[in-house]
Amino acid sequence: MSADPALEKLLSSINMHKHNLDGTAHLEIDGNRILGSGSVPGFHLETDTSGDGILVRVRVEAGYRFEKPVHLCFGMLPEEGIQKIDMAVDVEEDAAVSFLAHCSFPNAVDVQHLMDARLNVGPNAMYSYFERHVHAENGGTNVVPKSVIKLAEGARFKTEFELLKGRVGILDMDYSATAEARSQLDMLARIYAREDDRVKIREAAELNGEGATGVLVSHLAVRGDASAEIYSDLSANAPGCRGHVDCKEIVQDRGKARAIPIVSVNHPLAHVTHEAAIGSVDSKQLQTLMARGLDEEDATDLIIQGLLS
Repeated sequence: MSADPALEKLLSSINMHKHNLDGTAHLEIDGNRILGSGSVPGFHLETDTSGDGILVRVRVEAGYRFEKPVHLCFGMLPEEGIQKIDMAVDVEEDAAVSFLAHCSFPNAVDVQHLMDARLNVGPNAMYSYFERHVHAENGGTNVVPKSVIKLAEGARFKTEFELLKGRVGILDMDYSATAEARSQLDMLARIYAREDDRVKIREAAELNGEGATGVLVSHLAVRGDASAEIYSDLSANAPGCRGHVDCKEIVQDRGKARAIPIVSVNHPLAHVTHEAAIGSVDSKQLQTLMARGLDEEDATDLIIQGLLS
């Protein structure tokens, strides 16, 4: 049986083909329609399309450790529409799973992507989520992801967000997390905002258990009339907790950037640091690249790509 043409177009927009999914757990969604899905032993996937969006439920059985990543593709091929996804993920004790998620809106003129996620990572379990976005060049995408993350004792969690192609449009991200004893939390966002793009990121994490660690990193470039606001809140509430907040923003043209790092320590044996840097490209780097034959525009782009790499 031949593949659904919509599935082929969606996968093509992220430079993938259906055979890339062989032997892996996967889920592909166009708008509020499921185009394809697959599970493997130890990985349980349930979906429900009876409401005004899509419910996705994932359970990773205790002790299962997957070498291949789970492939997710949440996209919308039409120029207009609203995609609503309600996702719940439970990773049970001693399990390990990674997700490679693509969000593709290549033709967007007026598209909204609304995501509400609840993640529970069990004792000594590991969960990583690498999110790659492909947008249209006209800025017609409005992305609103919200996540609530709970890490049990010894759990490890890593998430990474980046825009691979196209303009941001509007991004309003809101992640909050709690971490128990000896758990590890790592959040990273890399975004290039241009023209009249609008970026707002809120990340909050509470290190509640002894020896828990957390890192919140945001690297952004803002050009044209774009604006970005980064709100990072990290608190350490138990002995041995360690945390760091790192926000770097390059501002060019008429762009505007704002960073609000909030760090708090509520135990004498905990430690949290923060670093925030906002400004233009480094003049010494710029002069060095121009001395090697690049014009100012190309040199600036190269410095920005280095920040986001």
